[in-house]
Amino acid sequence: MAKSTDASVPDEKTRVALPARVKETLVKAAKEHNDTMSLASTTKGGKPTRRARLRLVRVDPMSVMKTSFLLSVAFGIVTFVAVLIVWTILGAAGLWDAVNDTVATVITSGDQASTFDIRDYVGMGRVLGFTLVVAVIDVILLTAIATLGAYLYNMAAALVGGVEVTLAEDR
Repeated sequence: MAKSTDASVPDEKTRVALPARVKETLVKAAKEHNDTMSLASTTKGGKPTRRARLRLVRVDPMSVMKTSFLLSVAFGIVTFVAVLIVWTILGAAGLWDAVNDTVATVITSGDQASTFDIRDYVGMGRVLGFTLVVAVIDVILLTAIATLGAYLYNMAAALVGGVEVTLAEDR
């Protein structure tokens, strides 16, 4: 029997008999690899887009904490401004005067004038103060939950290997 001069084709002595299950797994993996390469789009030069399959195995809890803190502060500011705008629009539309008039007609009996004013209970100062307290609590909770989530992800990734991501080069 003649020896093969091609280094990629082993001769009879170096071939190893593989079990059928291992052969099926290797053939399946090769087919999947070829399918992903054939689905890859081409760039302007006609070359296929490079792809990389990566696994996210660890997330830095400190970077998650910093990012979630900044995003939750931005969310708190947006919430505060939104409540301020809504409360100003409701006041300009005359809602509070209409509520006061409605309550006055219900409460008033005879000669007594109603001293009820809805703004004593839900005035802008009270509502914005409550909104500020809720926004500060949200900042603390969202930051803590995101950081805890990073720690939990790291523990789960240590057990199962993490999340697998396929990245493609953009040209």
